[in-house]
Amino acid sequence: MIRTIGILGAGRVGSAIARTALTAGYAVNISGSGPGSDIEMLVDIVVPGARAMSASDAVANSDLVIIAVPLHKYRTVSPALLSGKIVIDTMNYWEPIDGRLDDFTTDARSSSEVVSDYFTGARVVKTLNHIGYHELEADNHAAGRDQRRALAIAGDDDAASVVAEIIDRFGFDAVYAGPLETGAAFEPGTAIFGGRHTADELGAELGLTGSTTLFSGAEL
Repeated sequence: MIRTIGILGAGRVGSAIARTALTAGYAVNISGSGPGSDIEMLVDIVVPGARAMSASDAVANSDLVIIAVPLHKYRTVSPALLSGKIVIDTMNYWEPIDGRLDDFTTDARSSSEVVSDYFTGARVVKTLNHIGYHELEADNHAAGRDQRRALAIAGDDDAASVVAEIIDRFGFDAVYAGPLETGAAFEPGTAIFGGRHTADELGAELGLTGSTTLFSGAEL
């Protein structure tokens, strides 16, 4: 059972995820790029209740890790640090922001597949990348609400089922797209990216059929 979530990245995305996780009842460890003391005051103000730590301590003391750093910084995180962990990849490739990154411009695969190759030993799941950070705390609703917003998940099915419960507790239906490569369907430039969809609408966009592809509070 996931009780504590570690978040690597204390910017707007990481902070919004941290607040959402705290509201959902999780304990949260959050890190920037240095010692926890560097961000302790910021965290106390922006994410009250979260614990500021170094990245290594945040990971070591968490059941699951969320990476919420700009994509061009993903190689600053040691693969050894995340080995054995379920890792949620929230990152997107934005060339105007990240600059040209050969890792992604010379590889036709989804960004999460490339990231997964780097984080050998981690079980990478792609989600939370296709919702604005400001929408996480505005669009979340309890399970069963009509027209509840849904978020897509891609990764191995065991890890995805763990992440689906987190997404549900965050206030969204979770739609399992399939293995990690299916995450290409909700990267920037797709119809799903940035759009608001119910589970049925998202399943249709992903070309899925049948309720067995959907995770919601009622099914967990």
